[in-house]
Amino acid sequence: MMMTKEEFQLYLEKYAQQIEVIRQSAHTLHQNVNQTYGENLPYGYHLDMVAEGVAEYGHLVCDSENDVLPLFFGAFYHDAIEDARQTYHDVLNAAREFMTEEQAVMAAEIVYALTNDKGRTRAERAGEKYYQGIRETPYAPFVKLCDRLANVTYSCSEEGGGDLRMKGVYKDEMHHFLMGINPHSQDCRFQVPREVIEALAEILIDDLEREEISRQWSEY
Repeated sequence: MMMTKEEFQLYLEKYAQQIEVIRQSAHTLHQNVNQTYGENLPYGYHLDMVAEGVAEYGHLVCDSENDVLPLFFGAFYHDAIEDARQTYHDVLNAAREFMTEEQAVMAAEIVYALTNDKGRTRAERAGEKYYQGIRETPYAPFVKLCDRLANVTYSCSEEGGGDLRMKGVYKDEMHHFLMGINPHSQDCRFQVPREVIEALAEILIDDLEREEISRQWSEY
């Protein structure tokens, strides 16, 4: 059963120090491979945005106190295998530094599930096998949704250049994306919160389209 927002916030305060150490570790990992975000931002800028989504909406999916650290580890490390030259076992060993073995496995599985497949195109890198892995991994649908919210927010912002091309790509992908990550599970750990979908809709949907597309997206 998911917790209240107040309960979740108390856990954020309780584990604030551990979360900050995880954050710094992930930032360093991406700095070491000289990865940037957008034009010239450190990649940690994106990781922080994903974690902000987890902090804002995590109470809607978090099943227990033990899952708080794996959720944030997943947010900060979600691109570690894909972009920072880490292996699954590298990520698992990193997670073991911050949490119990059971938590570390959960955290590493989130990262593994969010790692794109090999492919020449965007569609090949995020094919059915990729989405199946997300649907079958606790919290992976939610962290992926927070990742998408972070990318959409930045791309459509003034700081991100107001990229209308990517706005169109993200809007066109939304039906397929939501179908891919949403297993219609009764288990809160696999759910896709409507509140996050609505946050995406606020950015991507023009007023004239809002009623129809919001109705379609609300089905997820």
